[in-house]
Amino acid sequence: MHKRDFKKGKKMRLKKIVLALLLVASSLVAAEVNWAKDYAAGLKLAKEQNKPMLFVISRDTCKYCVLLKTTTFKDEKVVKTLNSDFIAVTSWINENDYIPKELYTPGLPGIWFLKPSGEPMFRPLMGMLKAKDFMQALGVVKTEFDKNKDSGK
Repeated sequence: MHKRDFKKGKKMRLKKIVLALLLVASSLVAAEVNWAKDYAAGLKLAKEQNKPMLFVISRDTCKYCVLLKTTTFKDEKVVKTLNSDFIAVTSWINENDYIPKELYTPGLPGIWFLKPSGEPMFRPLMGMLKAKDFMQALGVVKTEFDKNKDSGK
């Protein structure tokens, strides 16, 4: 084997190792939901982009709120759908985030789907939803939003 061929093979192996490390590193950094800063910012974006708004009322010490945040809202399909078709906002009760009084829920987490006007599309979903069930809810909301958007309602 010539010295030049040896160096070329060594460079190729090094490139493969670097590429493999980059792939591993990128898979460790999971996609995140693009959360709007707060209710007002989310409503503004929903109007500008003409998208429905996911509004979640949560608390850091709520077991089911934490589960929703760490499982469902980390699911790749949920993240992709929320980021492309919705404006997502979480208001944290323990941080005194703004929550319109008509959207308060008797339990947590409270999950609302709102029109860009801020008007609720449906009654709130209450509690923890697994990713599969949440995806079904997102599908229903998106279909209803698109149907009413097209009819001018």
